[in-house]
Amino acid sequence: MVSRPTKHQPERGGARTRLLLAARDTIRAQGFAGTSVEALCQAAGVTKGAFFHQFGSKEDLGVAAADYWAKTTSALFASAPYHEHADPFDRVLGYIAFRKALIQGAPAEFTCLAGTMAQEVFASAPAIRDACARSIFGHAATLEADIAAAKRARRIRGDWTPASLARHTQAVLQGAFILAKASDDRSVALESVDHLDRYIRLLFAATPGQGKASPQRAKEAP
Repeated sequence: MVSRPTKHQPERGGARTRLLLAARDTIRAQGFAGTSVEALCQAAGVTKGAFFHQFGSKEDLGVAAADYWAKTTSALFASAPYHEHADPFDRVLGYIAFRKALIQGAPAEFTCLAGTMAQEVFASAPAIRDACARSIFGHAATLEADIAAAKRARRIRGDWTPASLARHTQAVLQGAFILAKASDDRSVALESVDHLDRYIRLLFAATPGQGKASPQRAKEAP
């Protein structure tokens, strides 16, 4: 899904929220397996007893973290400026530009928590995998209406569906995050997003001047 909720000063709040925020940052930096309950408690400033009062196990925390990620990133994207474009095709391009603007800092700051965990635990922790799927596919579904409207407006008759293109955007983004991690270089992710923009323009046979969406610096997600 989703997204650049970046690491920042720990927010104060209840133990559960603080643990979820700690999980968001620590797991993206170290992976799920590499993140211990002790490390999460230290990052959140809570006791181990408080952890197990909130979550029955580390796996329960993983499920809750994926759901929390989906909730907070959904709020970010719902308020993003690309929705303001009148033309649905501009909204689609604006979404891609917005995603590009979120790729800032080190990989742990802009990569996707759901994607990170899904890669690690897809076979070993089905409950976490399913929570990650809800996050990623749920986010993809938010793009379908604009893609469908753009396809109708431009009378595109390709043998693809808005749902499949929406999922493809996430495949490119998740792949871009993996490449950025492998190279420790965000520019590799940026070039992948640029190729996604070119692909969508070609798919819709956009003429010069169509789709004037420009990258806009996004605010940090919660």
